[in-house]
Amino acid sequence: MTQTAEWPFETDADRNDPLTAHRIAVTSSHPRWYYLVAFDSESEARPTDAETAMLASFLNEYKDHWYGNSGFRQKMEQRALDVDGGANGVIFHKWGEDDWGFRRHSYEYGYLFSIVWPSQRADKEPGKYVGPYSLVGLMDLIHTIGDERPMQRWLDWKATHPEVFA
Repeated sequence: MTQTAEWPFETDADRNDPLTAHRIAVTSSHPRWYYLVAFDSESEARPTDAETAMLASFLNEYKDHWYGNSGFRQKMEQRALDVDGGANGVIFHKWGEDDWGFRRHSYEYGYLFSIVWPSQRADKEPGKYVGPYSLVGLMDLIHTIGDERPMQRWLDWKATHPEVFA
C-alpha cells in the first residue's frame, strides 16, 4: 500500500501527533477533510491527558448519537480518523489553561472561533461567548441549543462517564 493510501490525510492532519491515537485530527483551523472532531495545530497550548480523554469521549458521544452501531460507522472507523462529508465537525482551539474555543467546519463569518480570543475580551460585555471556558464548560455550551441547559443526552453521557468528566 502506498503512503497516500495508508494515510490519506497527508497534507491535512499530523499522523504522528499523540491525539491521533485517540482519533482526534490535529490540523489547521480550516481542514480540507470533514473530521468529526479536530484540534487546531496552531493552538497556543496542548490538551492535558484529562482533556484528551474528554475530547475522545466527546467524539464517541457524537458517533453513538448520530451513527449508533451502523454499517457506516463501522466503515468510517476502519480509517485512522473519523470523517463524514455530511457532518459539521468541531475544531477545538486551546489558548491556555481552562481557556478553550471552537469552530464548526462550516463557519464562514464572524470570529474564527466561537469564543472571543483572549486579546479581544477586555472590550467585550460579559456574555455567552466571551470566555474563558474550560473544556467541559465549552462542551456543555456546544450541546446547548436555545436555553441555558445542555441537552439531556449530553448530561446523561457525562453522568455515565464520571471517570472522564469528574
